[in-house]
Amino acid sequence: MKAQVFRGVNQLSYEEVPQPELAADEVLVQVKVVGLCQSDIKKILYPLYEPPRIFGHETAGVISAVGADVERWKVGQRVIVLHHIPCMHCDYCLNDNFSMCDVYKNITTTAGFTPSGGGFAEYVKVPGHIVRQGGLMEIPSEITFEQASFVEPTNCCLKAVKKANIQPGQTVLITGAGPIGLMFIMLVNHFGARAIATDLLPSRIEKAKEVGATAAFDARDSDLPQKIQDLTRGLGVDVTILAVPSDKAFFQALDCTRKGGKILFFAEFPDQIEIPINPNLLYRREIDLMGSYSSSFRLQQLAADIVFQKNIDVDALVSDRYPLSKLATAVEQATAPTAETYKILLYPEEA
Repeated sequence: MKAQVFRGVNQLSYEEVPQPELAADEVLVQVKVVGLCQSDIKKILYPLYEPPRIFGHETAGVISAVGADVERWKVGQRVIVLHHIPCMHCDYCLNDNFSMCDVYKNITTTAGFTPSGGGFAEYVKVPGHIVRQGGLMEIPSEITFEQASFVEPTNCCLKAVKKANIQPGQTVLITGAGPIGLMFIMLVNHFGARAIATDLLPSRIEKAKEVGATAAFDARDSDLPQKIQDLTRGLGVDVTILAVPSDKAFFQALDCTRKGGKILFFAEFPDQIEIPINPNLLYRREIDLMGSYSSSFRLQQLAADIVFQKNIDVDALVSDRYPLSKLATAVEQATAPTAETYKILLYPEEA
């Protein structure tokens, strides 16, 4: 089968690799579509992992083979492949910190080499633990593979929305109106709050308003804090979600978030960035700082329901489609986006 193999920093090789062999409790899925995630891009462009590996994890496809002991799943079923499932009994899982679980981190789907997601291939193998514990979800007949591939990123954003306890009537500032920022706008609206967005690209500022932002501004606007005050009766926003890894965005969030509000780090910052802060700013204004990483097993079904019931318009997030052979081109476009670049999807079958 064909796969995009990570051979070193910014080195992708589109090559023939063996199709994964199944154990008795495993499932093989033919990949129909896989989303390009920012975490994939970081793994490709930075020395984070030893090669060779096959990345990709926002995967939807068709079951092509099942192991002898697999009972629930059958060849031909249309499924989402969820690449991580926690153990459900360690101390982290018992406290709903599923993404900190060692099983969650270390057991994943694979297309060969060190298991690393495996979605950037024609076929991906789903380990027995993931098969048994809910890591496959059937796609309703009225939902496309493209739409289904958004369940995993929806879960990640949904986890952040729930962690920040966003409530109806609140106002949320979302820094960055790329595909993730736009999804946050949709989810904030879905839960009855209103979204304000910022970005550097005029096209993304307009796109944010198109998908439901009450207002959207240039992130470089020196009057932004005042404009936020004007929109929030002089208080500031209840929650700010940092959907871009920018220290400037963080300090902007401090200026725009109300007393008693929350600032949530969603985007991963480069390790070398350090942000100096006077702790009295947090103490006196009772600002909560929090982080949200990856997805939540507890929200998996809700994320699927939101996508399957079309409560958010994931089709509006897709800007580009590439054959898997052009993954390197897709990565280049994502790292230097055009005015109209949002979510990029890849297809193993070039037709």
